[in-house]
Amino acid sequence: MSTTPTPILRVRVTARDAETLRALLRDTHPDVGGLARRADDGSCSIEAYVTPDQAETLRREGVSVTAIEDVTAKGQDRQAEVGRGDRFAPADAVPHGLADKV
Repeated sequence: MSTTPTPILRVRVTARDAETLRALLRDTHPDVGGLARRADDGSCSIEAYVTPDQAETLRREGVSVTAIEDVTAKGQDRQAEVGRGDRFAPADAVPHGLADKV
């Protein structure tokens, strides 16, 4: 079993018109973020969070998918910034409870 998580991408899905975007969302049910936006040329776009395989299934005639970022990698980078331990505990604090002392 692999410990590497499946990458999740934040993508922008752009359809030539609102009906094409509605049909795509109705058929594929991606995890969308925010509201759809309509451009001056009539095209509509929305951001979605999908795996790379799901991003490929979103592509079809009249629809383009643009990768914005790999949110899994960004999340791992952010987690690396978080410190370990209790920064508020005094330096001479004695642990309590049922844990093993290592």
